[in-house]
Amino acid sequence: MRRREFIRLLGGAAAWPPAAQAQPSAMPVIGYLTAGKFMEGESAGFQQGLKETGLVEDRDFAIEYHSTSGQLSRLPAIIADVVARRVTMIVAVSDPYAQAAKAATTTIPIVFIGGGDPVRIGLVTSLNRPSGNVTGVTVLNVEIAAKRLQLLHQLIPTAPSVSALLDPATPNFEIDSKNLMSAGELLGLQVHILQAGNPAEVGSALEEIAQGQLEPVVVGPSPFFNIHSQQLAALMVRHRLPAIFQTREFVAAGGLMSYGGSLLDVFRIAGTYTGRILKGDRPGSLPVQQASKFEFFINLKTAKALDLAVPPTLVAVADEVIE
Repeated sequence: MRRREFIRLLGGAAAWPPAAQAQPSAMPVIGYLTAGKFMEGESAGFQQGLKETGLVEDRDFAIEYHSTSGQLSRLPAIIADVVARRVTMIVAVSDPYAQAAKAATTTIPIVFIGGGDPVRIGLVTSLNRPSGNVTGVTVLNVEIAAKRLQLLHQLIPTAPSVSALLDPATPNFEIDSKNLMSAGELLGLQVHILQAGNPAEVGSALEEIAQGQLEPVVVGPSPFFNIHSQQLAALMVRHRLPAIFQTREFVAAGGLMSYGGSLLDVFRIAGTYTGRILKGDRPGSLPVQQASKFEFFINLKTAKALDLAVPPTLVAVADEVIE
């Protein structure tokens, strides 16, 4: 596949609704900050969590959606606009968006859905006592990156090396790289770190990987990768690359495997925290929660197309097998 074709394919990402018009001041307004389209389970989980607190959208609160379309360069202007709108609170989906929101305001409550250690990247001072105006939930992507590598190794134990496709713009890039390298050493694998944060760079990285012999790929967590998970899956199939990502959408679109925190559960927690804050709780009094439910999906049709025999042990532990 030529790089121009890759860029064109990624350009077909689903559209995101523009920010809603400002709501009457009597109704609380949530500024929902994200990279792009809803991930599978995101909307349902968030609304479920809000309902658990007794709140209903358009009756008790309104939501304004703000999207960067996966372009972090747009984040400062969008955050400035959200703060200027004087929203009641901010929901930030992913670590970079939460960091930008925290840097922009110390008074507007913020609930984040992140992937790394919120203490290490400066979102909160403590998991149990966040203090300040920020709290949320983390899906522990940094910690489970090694698990993704292990699952690939179980599937293809003869592969001497693995490529890791990581977005250098994410705050967890350095620690993700170190963790994957360390996990590779324990498994006797060479891990090649490839940086990509836009369509052209991803195209170059995949071309480089495809020159090898069926080298497995770990796709790291990134807002950019999340909104293009279906396109990434299609490209992995075209290049005949066995890959693992974090969301089910990747596998449903033809990617080989995914392993990560349950988005339905994570966003439900975020929804309950959002509802509690709207009802008067302080963010600093709500401990940061960590994902406790993880899901593993595998596409047997893709495995067959890649001439890979999936061990029964992997099939047995999968939450869903797509055939």
